[in-house]
Amino acid sequence: MNILDKAIEVIELYDIYQDLLTNKQREYMESYYYNNYSLTEISENMSVSRNAVHDQLKRTVKKLYDYESKLELRIKGKNRHIIIEKMKNEKDLNKVLDLVEELEKVE
Repeated sequence: MNILDKAIEVIELYDIYQDLLTNKQREYMESYYYNNYSLTEISENMSVSRNAVHDQLKRTVKKLYDYESKLELRIKGKNRHIIIEKMKNEKDLNKVLDLVEELEKVE
């Protein structure tokens, strides 16, 4: 996975799980991933060391992946989206009903 794909994945996880993070964790994540601040810029804004910012971001990203491994909200959302797109393009009612059953299993 390249750097851009990884950043997109982290942002998707953050969008889902941000309410489970502390204010400090959210502030670091938004500064880094949304506002494109460097670690140095964040450290200066927060009056902490650059290493403290790096460690906090690393721990927060790990926490986001831990939440996803337990709750699977991101993958379930992607699966729902795929099934719904198939349903939109399907003309056969029996196949639509099969897709509805598949959608129920995702939940």
